[in-house]
Amino acid sequence: MSALDSLALTAIPPEDEALRAPVRAFLAEAMREVPASIRARSWSGRDSDFSRELGRRGWLGLTLPSAYGGAGRSPFARYVLVEELLNAGAPVGAHWIADRQSGPLILKYGTEAQKRFYLPPICRGESFFCIGMSEPEAGSDLAGVRTRATRTPNGWSLSGQKIWTTQAHHCHYMIALVRTSGAAGDRQQGLSQVIVDLSLPGVTVRPISDLAGDSHFCEVFFDNVQLAEDALIGAEGKGWEQVTAELAFERSGPERLYSSIVLFDEWLAFVRTDAGRTPEAERLAGRIFSRLAPLRAMSLAVTEKLARGESPVVEAALVKDLGTGVEQEIPAAIADDLFSRDAGAVPLELLRTLDYVTQVAPSFSLRGGTRDILRGMIARGLGLR
Repeated sequence: MSALDSLALTAIPPEDEALRAPVRAFLAEAMREVPASIRARSWSGRDSDFSRELGRRGWLGLTLPSAYGGAGRSPFARYVLVEELLNAGAPVGAHWIADRQSGPLILKYGTEAQKRFYLPPICRGESFFCIGMSEPEAGSDLAGVRTRATRTPNGWSLSGQKIWTTQAHHCHYMIALVRTSGAAGDRQQGLSQVIVDLSLPGVTVRPISDLAGDSHFCEVFFDNVQLAEDALIGAEGKGWEQVTAELAFERSGPERLYSSIVLFDEWLAFVRTDAGRTPEAERLAGRIFSRLAPLRAMSLAVTEKLARGESPVVEAALVKDLGTGVEQEIPAAIADDLFSRDAGAVPLELLRTLDYVTQVAPSFSLRGGTRDILRGMIARGLGLR
């Protein structure tokens, strides 16, 4: 292999790229009358009927084996699908976590019985999952978990609290990182993952309202919740290894680049008109494109590693950290451009979209790990600490 070959960018295989045209055609019709200010919610938006329609078309569980209801395709096929969904501003919040990481986690670590029970309804868009990682007083210090699952004669007793749990009030299940031995000071030791049916007695879910008036984050309380023996997923005490592998799925996808993309596209459409075109706006568009292009290439490179069965934890953290910066830069830069113009010159729907994205943008660097935590992981991966 030559030096130039080693620098070649990851390309989406033609058979996976071919999925883009039918998905784009479907979304053009499905989202045709939805305003940009609503489409900007995309993966925090929720429409159960839309999720089931994706399942009916075979577009959920794309990477899961056909034996469990999936399509048995490569991670690149899902990458194409996700790019199109986010660019269209489709309401994917209902199925998002189940499709992105809960399903692959169950496939990798679950028993055969767990796979056959949980995976087919995920692929049909009928079963929704949330993630139980962060806790009060621990923040992004994931190893500081205090929620505990204690063995009982019939399984486990779960007590504790999770926070920043996306869509928990609309989900059927949570995969929670819990302590099954030791104490919080033991850090990564003694952690396990359990699947929690959120309809069980002792589970309380409280939505948290954000600045934009949405409530997709929740806090979840467990008060002596009784779980069956088979609630444990994977090996007891191996939760840290499992959850770090899971986070590679969460941190590396297009959603870490495109949270502001509907706003960017709406603004770009305005800039391309005679009324909106200015040299300053054209330079800004070029600057944003020049940031997005290499990040997409990095994200695709991580997808290639996932396709090979690797666990690119550090690479995914880098994509997430850099991607969040661009996602937050977009509304700030667009606001500077639009508010430098004459009053009344900017379309109202563009301003509505900007208003929403500006309010939610601070959360982009919270979900999936804060900057300090991610940069610590990157530094350790590079041998700098």
